[in-house]
Amino acid sequence: MKSNIKNKTLTDLAELIAKHKSEIIQHNKTDLSNSIELDPTLIDRLKVDEKKVDAMIASILEVINFDDPEGKILNQYNHPNGIRVENRTVPFGRILIIYESRPDVTIEAAILAFKAGNKIYLKGGKESKNTNVFLVELWKQALKINNLPLDFVTYLDIDRAEIRKLLKENHHRLDLIIPRGGEDLISYIRQNTSIPLIVSGRGNNFVYVHTDAEFTMAQNIIMNGKSRLSVCNAIDKVLFNINTENLERKIELILVTALEMNLDVYGDGDFFKSFNTIKPMENHLMYEEEFLSSKILFGVVETADNAIVTINKYSGGHSAVIVTEDELLAIKFQNEVDCAAVYHNASSRFTDGGQFGFGAEIAISTQKLHFRGPVGLAQLVTNKWFIKGNGQIRN
Repeated sequence: MKSNIKNKTLTDLAELIAKHKSEIIQHNKTDLSNSIELDPTLIDRLKVDEKKVDAMIASILEVINFDDPEGKILNQYNHPNGIRVENRTVPFGRILIIYESRPDVTIEAAILAFKAGNKIYLKGGKESKNTNVFLVELWKQALKINNLPLDFVTYLDIDRAEIRKLLKENHHRLDLIIPRGGEDLISYIRQNTSIPLIVSGRGNNFVYVHTDAEFTMAQNIIMNGKSRLSVCNAIDKVLFNINTENLERKIELILVTALEMNLDVYGDGDFFKSFNTIKPMENHLMYEEEFLSSKILFGVVETADNAIVTINKYSGGHSAVIVTEDELLAIKFQNEVDCAAVYHNASSRFTDGGQFGFGAEIAISTQKLHFRGPVGLAQLVTNKWFIKGNGQIRN
């Protein structure tokens, strides 16, 4: 499919979404009214307002301006016998994304998959069905306007038993699955299919505050990391170097802001017993938990090396932050912490396809193959060898 046809289809989709904004929001209100028993963080992901619809449109328009990743020559070689060898990017083919609550994924995931030349199957949660089905209907209209097959975007309204059968039998001939959800969902899919996965894993992100950290900066980075509770790039754990001068006073200042944000602050160890507003850590398993809530856990370490070891042991491999003025230490931390995104003096909330200049993202991969970190347009292709000859045979 030519790039101009892809871009025309995406332009039409953006116009349709803008035209039907009020209807999208109304369908979402129906979903919200049916989901009053959901956890507040899931409600936050589920809700679609004017701002979110505008963000969908902005993502589409940004992706339109990106180069088409399909058909790019990665490598070329002229063999001495006259054969021409080229390695080019090609679409994966058929991609299934399984996700919960977030109707904006229905747009963001599909626009990336579509522009990269893939067909996408969308399996959203039942809590967002009305919004998702309506958004896919707008997709179908945009495809129809441009005389394209409607199966470029398919919504799977199927139950658990049908999902199990699909994972086992692969009757849609899927080439790739992207599960976006909790560890239980990812583990279930891994155990029930042989189809390759890009795992959009858990967050459980850490900040390490070194002895020389500028504490106003540290406070801002920590609190910004809890500015949204339901996102995978939120901060859950903060490690302070115990050798920091006036550490107790500095933590008290952080606690003032934490309480204003209604955070539940927990502390690991005797150091935190003197703080009236810090609860004792429930158990050591808290270090392994992705909170997706108002919880935040504070701990202390003797050295930066201790922090690195702790982060590598417990984090989800998503994002980690060091706050320090020591450039060499920051480089060491960034090299040795085993996460997809490692920050020096900046918020983990930037781990996002849009913030990294991708326009949108289909997932944030916490695995090392085929890609790591925000997965955008350029990552939704694989490669293929194209060889042209005129009768050559190998001796």
